[in-house]
Amino acid sequence: MDHSIYRDPSRETWRILRIMSEFVEGFDTMSDIGLAITLFGSSRSKPETQEYRDAERVAAALVGHDFAVITGGGPGIMEAGNKGAFEAGGKSVGLNIALPHEQKPNPYQNISIEFEHFFPRKVMFVKYAVGLICFPGGFGTLDEFFETMTLVQTRKTPAIPVVLFGSRFWTPLIDFMTHTLRDEFATISPEDLNLYKLTDDVDEAVDHVRMCVLRALPELRQLNSAEEAAIPRAERITGEGTRYGLTQKRQNRK
Repeated sequence: MDHSIYRDPSRETWRILRIMSEFVEGFDTMSDIGLAITLFGSSRSKPETQEYRDAERVAAALVGHDFAVITGGGPGIMEAGNKGAFEAGGKSVGLNIALPHEQKPNPYQNISIEFEHFFPRKVMFVKYAVGLICFPGGFGTLDEFFETMTLVQTRKTPAIPVVLFGSRFWTPLIDFMTHTLRDEFATISPEDLNLYKLTDDVDEAVDHVRMCVLRALPELRQLNSAEEAAIPRAERITGEGTRYGLTQKRQNRK
């Protein structure tokens, strides 16, 4: 029997400490960036593509409205987002990931963190963002989009504006969610399709995010201890940026 899949417990303890250090560095670095928008998209998009140019323009426009811009720190759409924010004089955040194949951080980051583990990095993408804009991308982009949808749908996080940018790319997926998930199998509710906005227009994407954030500003401010204590525990925000939620009651089987 091959025992190579089993982990050495002593080594696992050190892994936990490494993971903790990534959370600590992330929280410490990100805690004062202010209102930020996360941009997701493919690492393979070239500078001459329309989606790269659009991401660059979106990021610059967001900085013009005093938002910081967060990306995964790599090439493609991530580079475009950081470049647009950096050259517009704003906060350009790159949450870089160490991969088996080298991913070179793009040079347009003025705030940069490197992660070895995906899940602390994914927490930072959502915990410190008040909005999300998804450009065409691969498995990673879809993963990040659906994880955010799950958090918002289940109310584990407060609702944040989510924009799907690029109708030619996103329409087939929306058709699948509409006709297969909603209509045929009823695995989502009709209102779940209202959790995002589809657009091809830079100004519309930025204005949608900006207006949603302006309406939510009273809820985004830091609460004092008395205000937080007045909120039911299930609705309070954890350190991860999600709500505590209701504790599941276990039923003992006889």
